[in-house]
Amino acid sequence: MATDQINNKTEPSKWLFWTCFIALVATSFGFIIRNQIISDLQEYFLLSETQKGEILGVGLWPFAISIVLFSLIIDKIGYGRALRGAFICHIASVVITILAPRGAAGYWWLYIGTFILALGNGIVEAVINPVVATVYSKEKTKWLNILHAGWPGGMVLGGLVILILIPNLFWKWKVLLLILPAGLYGYMMLKTKFPVQERVKAGVPFKEMLQEAGIIGAAIVIFIMMREIGRVFGFSLTLQILISLIFIITYGMYVRAWGRPLFIILLLIIMPLAITELGVDSWITDLMKSIMGGASAGYIIVVTAFIMMVLRFYSGPAIKWLKPLGLLATCSAIAIFGLFLLATVPIGGWVFLAAAIYAVGKTFLWPTMLGVVAERFPKGGALTLNTISGVGMLTVGVIGTAFFGNIVDKPVEAELKAYHPEIHQKVIVEEKKSVFGTYRPIDQIAYAEHLDESEQKTVDSIKRLVQQKALMTVAIFPMIIFIAFIILIFYFRSRGGYQAVELEASAVEDRGKDISTTDFKASAVEDRGKDAGL
Repeated sequence: MATDQINNKTEPSKWLFWTCFIALVATSFGFIIRNQIISDLQEYFLLSETQKGEILGVGLWPFAISIVLFSLIIDKIGYGRALRGAFICHIASVVITILAPRGAAGYWWLYIGTFILALGNGIVEAVINPVVATVYSKEKTKWLNILHAGWPGGMVLGGLVILILIPNLFWKWKVLLLILPAGLYGYMMLKTKFPVQERVKAGVPFKEMLQEAGIIGAAIVIFIMMREIGRVFGFSLTLQILISLIFIITYGMYVRAWGRPLFIILLLIIMPLAITELGVDSWITDLMKSIMGGASAGYIIVVTAFIMMVLRFYSGPAIKWLKPLGLLATCSAIAIFGLFLLATVPIGGWVFLAAAIYAVGKTFLWPTMLGVVAERFPKGGALTLNTISGVGMLTVGVIGTAFFGNIVDKPVEAELKAYHPEIHQKVIVEEKKSVFGTYRPIDQIAYAEHLDESEQKTVDSIKRLVQQKALMTVAIFPMIIFIAFIILIFYFRSRGGYQAVELEASAVEDRGKDISTTDFKASAVEDRGKDAGL
């Protein structure tokens, strides 16, 4: 058993790190490929706009939910076995999507293939975050930043392939390209030695891990998860609340702890932070496409992703100088400045500059937040670390998209009604509801079928200006997290300064219990053998 696990007294395995890194590259590579070919998929499978939105949505919510759920069991099944499951999901997704029959009959094939891809992506995240936090336990924030350079790295790789190398390749071949990064990390797993997670190695029981999140943390996670699941499957609000209460009460009866206050605060902070980093991305992409044209906007996205990738690789000095909370506050301020520039600059190269500044601002937010959680709550193990990611992703889907749509759709509708009533009558069809109230969006089918080219340009121009001005409103999210991090900085200063909490590995007999019958046994046995369980 010991021959195939990373010894704390030796240098952490670079092979293990790069296996995790390439696995993350594969997730974002598949994500950007799917998003870039969505128009091809719409034509090939005769998708309606609603079905197109469903395909894009199913690429996200299983990702978030699988992060949280696998965190509960991943120490039992082992990291090698879990990552192998992610690899199988990635390959299965490619096969199912490529074999999908043409036309409307292929919709469910496409839906299931995308669901499996998102599930695999979530498993990857559930594995790599606690693994890297364990093997680099003295520099968690630094190495989690370097690890998460893999996300923009995959976007750069996928973007370059789509835009430069093979822009006119048939979409099935583009989907097939996912086999390259997936196959690479699949091969690397054959020689990877997976560690026993820090919490398990220290002998911290499973129940204590759950108590770090506690009843309040679980309530936040369960309610947001149920809101997204309810939205997808059409559950009523009453049913969502009822199911949520059942899970929360059951969890509370077992853990009998409210949760760590600081962790609850961080769970709340990750919501506006995730919207700042992930939620604004798609909007800015759409905005840049309307201003600069599809191809030019694509290059800007690649360049800004490249900036993020490079900065995350060299995050060490910034973390050492500013400390994690100082870096988070600084990045929040830069993100605010970037959004204000995007909301006010004229078209052309100034948009690129503003987008680059915004990219710098959001670069360190997500991985540094993970680092803070890993450093302050090592007893929470995989659960607290990955719950932060899961809540962030779900917040983008449940709250972020609805908020963005609301602050654009309402002004666009009002502008058309006031100054272009004839266009308003043609394209504003029915009222819809969201968590932010009712609104009347542009009907995309009516836009395509009932407006001539001149009228379409008028609508596009109004939408572009509204989107750009609305970025002022969006800046409220980095403002919130900036204030929150400043408060936390002063809080820690009042207590002697921010310090990482370290767990000391304790012998089984010192704990007064045989942990081999709980977490340790399954985790250790899973990863033994020269192929780490493969």
